[in-house]
Parts: sequence; structure tokens; C-alpha cells
Amino acid sequence: MKRRDFFRNSSLTVVAGSLFSPFGAFAGTESSGIVRKSGTTAKNIIFMVSDGMSTGTLNMASLLLQRKEGRQSHWMQLYIDNKAKRALMDTASANSFVTDSAASSSAWGGGVRVNNGSLNANPDGSFNKPILQKFKEAGKSVGCVTSVPITHATPAGFCINNKSRGDQNDIALQYLPLKFDVMMGGGQDYFDPAKRKDKDDVYKKFDEAGYVTVKNKKELFNLPASETKPLLGVFADNGLPFSVDHQSNATLRDQVPTLAEMTKHAIERLKKNKKGFVMQVEGGKVDWAAHSNDSAGLLYDQIAFDDAIKVAIDFAEQDKETLVIITTDHGNANPGLFSGSMTEKNFDYMHHFKHSNDWVLNGINKNSTASQVIERLEEAQGYAIKKAEAESLLKHYTVLNEEGLYNPKKLPFKELGQIQTAYTSIGWAGMDHSGDYVELAMFGPGSELLKPFVKNTDLHNFMLDVTEVRQRL
Repeated sequence: MKRRDFFRNSSLTVVAGSLFSPFGAFAGTESSGIVRKSGTTAKNIIFMVSDGMSTGTLNMASLLLQRKEGRQSHWMQLYIDNKAKRALMDTASANSFVTDSAASSSAWGGGVRVNNGSLNANPDGSFNKPILQKFKEAGKSVGCVTSVPITHATPAGFCINNKSRGDQNDIALQYLPLKFDVMMGGGQDYFDPAKRKDKDDVYKKFDEAGYVTVKNKKELFNLPASETKPLLGVFADNGLPFSVDHQSNATLRDQVPTLAEMTKHAIERLKKNKKGFVMQVEGGKVDWAAHSNDSAGLLYDQIAFDDAIKVAIDFAEQDKETLVIITTDHGNANPGLFSGSMTEKNFDYMHHFKHSNDWVLNGINKNSTASQVIERLEEAQGYAIKKAEAESLLKHYTVLNEEGLYNPKKLPFKELGQIQTAYTSIGWAGMDHSGDYVELAMFGPGSELLKPFVKNTDLHNFMLDVTEVRQRL
């Protein structure tokens, strides 16, 4: 098969789809509807994804900041100051109303809806060329930063083609020849020969291919400003620590950069290209926390993502040529605050949380006592659960196994989340993705063209058009 035929022209595919779409994402032309006029061209794009962010997550993170620090979230402040255009986005995949991260990122990255679990791979076996490859070929610098493995579904959807998001060992190798300018996150399990099943030294291959590799915050911060080699930064075996745990541990703070710090370093490297840059920034642990009904993990990682928004907006306000797109790929677990006479007082416990539910539950074992469970939760989160509640958690530790994607040990996250509702007033609809329409915000040149309702696939051509890259492909 010819390469030209193998990679479908996703631009044409999306155009055809939009002709029959009831949504009509952007006003104007058949593609993304960009109408050429002054101020609509962006040199750079920063595409920001709070993975798995339901509306309640955005709401509660802002409320937490208001009550703890006396300020709004940076995302909400953009709305309050009328600086950003806002829309709802339909996130469905090719085979479900409820997408996964692979299909959702592929909708943006390839411009075509694919089945859940696929990365820019169509059911007929053909591939859709990923958007960062297009921007790289157009001469722009490109990159991804994330709080989960850099090989995970959301960054991969902008970068590569693979029939299965689960093949992260292969995805790490697929990145190698691309020579993308910045790739940072977790995922040492997929680069380190001691952790890979095939014992392949992928770090060595990246070094030999001309990359500079960093594995901790000090190495990242000590990179010379003159360094021009492609950067691979891997700061954890799997995902980065939850932000609430990171803040409470001096060693983690010294060794692992925050999402905002990675974003700032990436921008500083990428902005040197006179032709511009495109980067994806993902708050991936928001999704992991939602899957676990982990309120502290969820809200403090949403705030960490919000800190990265500030970095991006500060740069865009100064630069004047950067479009910032802020959104999520899908909802997850639909958390929210629920009514009661103690709602505000209960929610204020969140001010004092030092650790996530992940930290709490991983420190309990089948030999722990109810008193030890109560003490651990009080130390980590500031409230004392009842003895019967502690005993109900302990029952789960006699039947732990090693299966599951986000909860390999099958720890009792659901049960702890339900117990916490009485203490924090935060409730959950489930532990899985939802099919909600989601928030989409834009700031900068081209944002004025955003209509109130779009499909996820519409953003692919929109990015190519607003940067005038389509004409050069």
C-alpha cells in the first residue's frame, strides 16, 4: 500500500463529514469555517486537556480555591473577565456515545472519529495522519507534556498511529523516529530495560538518535538554554504523583516537576522556532482520580492543571500570536457537591487534605487494624471515620488481586469515596467515563470564530486552518 493511500487525507475526510453534520462547528467554509480576516491567524497553539474533567470537577476546584485562597481558578477567571470564547463540545467516538481517551484524542489528532481503544486507526485498517506530524512537516516545533505516561492515550493521539492504546511499549518506540522537540511526563516502565518485558533499552535508543534525556527535576532545570536537541523527560515509573501527595512530600517536590513547570520549560524551548510551535498539555491524573472517586486527587490535580493554564495564558498575552485551547476529552464519574446543612463546612475539609485516597489505601494491608485505618485517614485528610467504616474498608484487603487498568490491586476506592461523602459532601455518579457535552474555551487569535457547539473532530481542521498550515501540506 502506498504511504499516500495508507494515511488518509484527514482534512478531506472531516470536510466530507462536516457537510452532513448537524453541528456546523465553525461559521463560514466547508472545513473548519475559518474566515480570513485580521487577527485570525495563530503562529502557535497550546492545546490543553484536563483529561476526564466533568463540569463538577471544574466547579469544585474553583470553589476550593475561592474558600482556601480567596481567588477564582484561572480557567473561570477567563470567563469572568470575558477573555475567552466558550463552547460545548460533543465527545462521542465512532462506536460509542461515551468515548475513551484514545478515540477522543484521535478525533482531535486525526480529524476522524475512531473506535474506542484505537489511536488514529480506522476500523478498515487505514490510518489518519496525526496532527503533530503535520505541524512538524510544516516546519513548526511540536511537543507534549503530561502528568501520566508520555506513551498514554491522550499524548499518543496527537503523535502516532496504533490499533491499540494499550501497546505502550511499542508507542515509546514509535516516538523515536519522529524527533518531536519536547516529550515530557511519566512512563519509565516503557523506556527502561529493567522494566520492559523485552529488556529493550529504549533510553539508549533515544540517546543514540540524538535526544537529550532527563529523569528528574534537577536535570530538567539544569538544561542549558542553548540546548537544541529533542528533549525526552520521564519523571516517574508510571504516572506522576498526585499533586496533593506531591505537595506534601519534599523529596517528590525536589525530584518531580509540576505540570506548570513542565509547561513553562516546554514553551521556553519551543518558542525559539521562528515558524512557531504546537504543543499539547495534559492533566492526565484528573482522569485517574475520577476513576477512583478520589476527591483530593481529583481537585488538587485540576488545580495543578489550572496552574499550567496560567503559564500558557501569561505567555499568550505577551506573545499575541498564540492560540490557547482549553478543554477535556470526556467527563468522568460526574462528581459534585450535594446539598445539606453542613455542605460548606464539610467541603472545607478539602483545605487540609495532605494526601490522596491512593496514598491512604496503598498504606493499608490485611494486617492493619481499624484504629490504624482511622489514624491514617485522620493524618492524611483531617477527619476521623467511624470504626464500622474502617472495618468495612479492611474487609476488601482479604481478596485483593492484580487486575484492572486504573486500580490494579482492586483497592476499595469506591467504598472510601462513598464513606467520604458524609465528611466532604462530594458525591459521585459512578467510576467511568460519561457521554456529557464538555467545556471548550479558546483564548487568542482565531478564538473569535468559535461557535457555541462543536464536534471533537472539528478542532483538527480548525488548528490547521488557524495556523495556515493546511495550505502548505
